[in-house]
Amino acid sequence: MAKILKIYPENPQENLIDEVVKVLKNGGLIIYPSDTVYALGCDINNLKAMEKLAQIKKIKLEKAQFSIICNDLSHLSAFTRPIDTSVFRILKNNVPGPFTFILEANKNLPLAYKGNKTIGIRVPDHPIPQLIVDKLGHPIASTSIKDEDEVIEYTTDPELIAEKYDHLVDLVIDSGYGDNMASTIVDLTSGEPEIIREGKGVL
Repeated sequence: MAKILKIYPENPQENLIDEVVKVLKNGGLIIYPSDTVYALGCDINNLKAMEKLAQIKKIKLEKAQFSIICNDLSHLSAFTRPIDTSVFRILKNNVPGPFTFILEANKNLPLAYKGNKTIGIRVPDHPIPQLIVDKLGHPIASTSIKDEDEVIEYTTDPELIAEKYDHLVDLVIDSGYGDNMASTIVDLTSGEPEIIREGKGVL
């Protein structure tokens, strides 16, 4: 049964963030708020947790395209090939924000991402995921919560989300109602921005 923690973005309590980080370090799965929709997340370095995340999404881990949630652009060089000035400018002007940027991956990706030629990088404009990543010391893997029934209320209401995912995750952060529009996905691998999915972000 998932534990529910009420953490408010205006004043996130450090001890509660520590509790979330402990769950991640122990291989747990969390549901957390962002500047778009609520999302599922786990430690990118924990293979078992990554496999659980893939199971929830009903896909094989090697076919999963989980985003990497960072708290700023300092993690880029750890996962991506060198990027040119024009691409860096696009990133700098839109991060943090409601975007997922697809970049060319390097060979230092965590085990679960091995073989991926590209990687989706996301820096949400929301204090809670930023604090989680900061305290954890490295990014988390993430995938948006989508409602198969297209009932908008479900994906925005943390209590309904907790009810649905109760036995699938370890912890749900209730941060009030979320948005119902996912991030805009932008492919930057060619150097020129290509919108893959229209979402909340506007370039």
